[in-house]
Amino acid sequence: RFSVLITFYGRFYSVKFDLCAVKKLCEETAEKTGLKIYDAEFKQGKNPALTVFVDKDGGVTLDDCERFHNAISEALDELDPSAGAPYTLNVSSPGADRAFKTEEDFLSHIDKKVEVKLYSSVKGKKLYEGILKKYDGKCVVIETFDKLSLSLELKNVVKVNEYIEF
Repeated sequence: RFSVLITFYGRFYSVKFDLCAVKKLCEETAEKTGLKIYDAEFKQGKNPALTVFVDKDGGVTLDDCERFHNAISEALDELDPSAGAPYTLNVSSPGADRAFKTEEDFLSHIDKKVEVKLYSSVKGKKLYEGILKKYDGKCVVIETFDKLSLSLELKNVVKVNEYIEF
C-alpha cells in the first residue's frame, strides 16, 4: 500500500492505493483471458491512472487489451483499491523495447540480440548491443557485435531489452 495525494475542488486528500492487491487480481484475471501480467503501475497527480501491462506469446493485440480491460474493470470496482478516489484504468502492451524484469525474460533471450544500458560507463560506454550469453541473477554476459565479451553486474544495469533492428 502507498499513499496517493488527490486534489478535489482545491483540497488535498491522501488516499491509500493497494497495488499489491491489484496485481494479484490482475494476474488471476489475466490467466483466465490467456494473458500474462508484465507489470502494473499507479501514477499519482492531477489525473491518477492505473496502467496494467499485459503480454502473451506472439505479442498483444488491441483486442487483447480491450478484452482484459473489460474483464478487470468490474472486479477492480469491487476491490476498490483507491478507497473510492477516481482514477483512470489503462491497459497496454509492454512495448517492443520493454525492459527484462524476470529471470524468464533473461533466460528466454539467451543467444539473442539485446541492448544493455548502464548507470556508469564500462570501457568508456554506457550502452552496449550484442548477444546475451549468460544470466545468473547477479550479472549478464554479452558478446558485443564487435566480438567483445563483457560481464556486467546487474547493479550497474539500468535496462536490458531486446535489440530492435530498423
